[in-house]
Amino acid sequence: MARTPTTQIPLGFKAPNFKLPNVIDQQLISLNEIAQKNGLVVMFICNHCPFVIHVLDEIVMLAKTYQKKDIGFVAISSNDIINYPDDSPEKMKKLAIDKNFTFPYLYDETQMVAKSYDAACTPDFSVFNHKLECMYRGQLDDSRPGNDKPVNGKDLRLVLDYILKNKKIDFDQKPSIGCNIKWK
Repeated sequence: MARTPTTQIPLGFKAPNFKLPNVIDQQLISLNEIAQKNGLVVMFICNHCPFVIHVLDEIVMLAKTYQKKDIGFVAISSNDIINYPDDSPEKMKKLAIDKNFTFPYLYDETQMVAKSYDAACTPDFSVFNHKLECMYRGQLDDSRPGNDKPVNGKDLRLVLDYILKNKKIDFDQKPSIGCNIKWK
């Protein structure tokens, strides 16, 4: 299992716009339809990555908590499905239904959205404030498959709490670690 970190780029950039199909209902969804009044979490995930599988239940629980606080969530899969058929839209839909996603799961067939966000791994998290300025690019928490640390979402929860309080993020941002995005 490859260990690829989040690409560290300067924070403050505006969330790049997109319009992608939601695998649940095939409806095209744009950035502005997902962003909420207090912010947005953009997650690049996929079905087969052991790093994603390890934290997926926590992601779903965390989203349910913070969506009630007017923070939007979206998951995007950009993997090459020819070489990684477990990440196909049909299998994405099954996973979203099985795990009761409360957020859209979008398929980025051209991989242009992943490139516009400088996404590198799965899971890859970018958190945006109410102005859609990136405030955080980092890990969910310290847990990784096999390291016996709890999956609790502490880093992402802290960031979201700071955003809700309009506080400046004043702590180190550790990059997420996961499988590399499977580029075509």
